Amino acid sequence: MQVTQGAEKAPNRSMYYAMGYKEADFNKPMVGLANAHSTITPCNSGLQRLADSAEKGINIGGGNCQSFGTPTVSDGISMGTEGMKYSLVSREVIADCIETCANAQWLDGLIVIGGCDKNMPGGMMGIARVNVPAIYVYGGTIKPGKYKNKDLTIVSSFEAVGEYSAGKISANELKEIEQRACPGTGSCGGMFTANTMSSAFEAMGMSLPFSSTMANEDSEKTESAFESSKVLLKAIEKKILPRQIITRKSIENAVAVIMATGGSTNAVLHFLAIANAAEVQWNIDDFERVRKKVPVICDLKPSGQYVTTDLHKAGGIPRVMRILFDEGLIHGDCMTITGKTIEETLADIASKGPENNIIRNFNEPLYKEGHLAILKGNLAVDGCVAKISGVNKPYIDGPARVFDSEELAMEAIIKRQIKAGDVVVIRYEGPKGGPGMREMLAPTSALVGQGLGESVALITDGRFSGGTWGMVVGHICPEAYVGGNIAFIQDGDRIIIDAHQKTIKVKLSEKEIDARKVCWNPPKKKYQTGVLAKYACLAKPASQGAHTMPTD
Repeated sequence: MQVTQGAEKAPNRSMYYAMGYKEADFNKPMVGLANAHSTITPCNSGLQRLADSAEKGINIGGGNCQSFGTPTVSDGISMGTEGMKYSLVSREVIADCIETCANAQWLDGLIVIGGCDKNMPGGMMGIARVNVPAIYVYGGTIKPGKYKNKDLTIVSSFEAVGEYSAGKISANELKEIEQRACPGTGSCGGMFTANTMSSAFEAMGMSLPFSSTMANEDSEKTESAFESSKVLLKAIEKKILPRQIITRKSIENAVAVIMATGGSTNAVLHFLAIANAAEVQWNIDDFERVRKKVPVICDLKPSGQYVTTDLHKAGGIPRVMRILFDEGLIHGDCMTITGKTIEETLADIASKGPENNIIRNFNEPLYKEGHLAILKGNLAVDGCVAKISGVNKPYIDGPARVFDSEELAMEAIIKRQIKAGDVVVIRYEGPKGGPGMREMLAPTSALVGQGLGESVALITDGRFSGGTWGMVVGHICPEAYVGGNIAFIQDGDRIIIDAHQKTIKVKLSEKEIDARKVCWNPPKKKYQTGVLAKYACLAKPASQGAHTMPTD
């Protein structure tokens, strides 16, 4: 209405007439379609038919679809390179794009379609900022590759690099895994970051039931995009706003599902940022509060056996939520984009499904408590995130092997210079120091491939891929670049990580740490101009979500 009604808006309407609008169209809602289709990555290369289906649904349903693009980068392709520094930054760029288009054009509603990892949180941050009726359409998961009767994901290829360097597989086997790991379009196939966030959005009520675990290539995904557009138009009519859905309770529902499914460490960063965008009170300690109550009941990769398409066949996120709801761990009174509450949505969902080990009974979990632990100590005064699933003994007391970049650490790992019992320290990779907080999938996967996943710890002020598992601790805060104590560790210092006690510390006295700090000088800025320089200036600490916020 702001740009189409009244005599003074004649020039505005002229612009619409140029695109084929009719006079009657000015009484219809203007619905923005943020489309992340891209041939940069297989996660997004199958999105256009979903966007076409959603656009058709909007137009048939009585809306005007206004499509615009949002960028994406491929975490898997940029992994281990300087380009990976743009990954987390792209989350902010996506949110900015959506906010810019929606607010500039006075859109009445939003449908956001995304695939790769940062599409999800970036899209939801944009939705929360704009706060017009909106729905998220996930592009869908990839189907598993196959080799020697085993399911493959992209992580299989990363781990094969470590196996090859350790002489466990031949060059031909490495090539076979490389060529079979990703058989088609869709986001990485385990409970990695993309599938973690899509599952959490469904649990939060911002996506349709069952939609978060569908495969991109299947027709039901296209049908779900069409149905999502119809639901959105009803939400516009009923004035159901995102901030009525994204609440403290609904975020707790989302985090409960993340814990139950064994989801990605990145979810901690992303939900801190989403909560900030929605102006919801949620902090890093809230994750630990939820973790203590919710067991891991899904046996999913990277630390488990199954992939997301298996979870879908076993009942998907609704079945997981029903199990948690029956145990009093899901808030049933939360509103969803369909206009139904969570309790109403789950009313016809059975807690028991096909007999399998993909979704366990509540009383027979893989782990009795959640897998994403918040640790604190003299190495992470403001907290850090440990992923403890798949590790038999989440405790280590070992000598530090210190590296000031991911590349230096990777070189040492490939040369077999890391031994059982070591604690690999990768620093100056935080939000400001990287800048951009790169993921460490290459070094962690190489360690796993070499058989060191259980016996070597890796800690960093950077972050991890959703595909990472093992004794890993990321998001160490304060980061090295701003003078966090991780900056003062030296080779050979003893580091103790105790996930049971939720502690991480270096065996140094405060006096010794202070003495080393006096001799320390902050490193020079790595980037003086461009998007990475902007991000380094504006990024908040990882313990707050590493989102950008103007300084006073």
